[in-house]
Amino acid sequence: MQTTETGNPLKVCLKKLEFTKEAITDWAKTALSASAHVVSDGLWCFRAVTAAGATQERIVTGGGPACVKLEQFRAVNTFLGNLKTAYSGTYHAFDFAKYAHRYLAEVQYRFNRRFDLSSILKRLLVAAVATTARPERFLRAAEHCG
Repeated sequence: MQTTETGNPLKVCLKKLEFTKEAITDWAKTALSASAHVVSDGLWCFRAVTAAGATQERIVTGGGPACVKLEQFRAVNTFLGNLKTAYSGTYHAFDFAKYAHRYLAEVQYRFNRRFDLSSILKRLLVAAVATTARPERFLRAAEHCG
């Protein structure tokens, strides 16, 4: 999650990654600028963000109720709490495991464009008009992406 200097959330990235040094390195090189300052919970693989030139601050939380009260993670914890609440009420009848990547992509898209809500419908209409017809096998292929 990208935040302002005061800790307010700006953007979120909900891409499914393996917790390996290689996966985090590849993601960091494409998603982070060299001026980024990454605050993580101390998981060893997050040290790989320095490969993109970013700096990293490790805060070992130790788990438990006290770790969710840390100011450095307030925006992330609030977002995740809201996400869980929204999904439990909205998608309880759907197969979340099968369609998780699609649900998370939708949340990411709306969250990152929440400051200009009027553009969402326009962008959706442009994409709908510009997209050519696709066979079902093409649409189903997205269910198996990594």
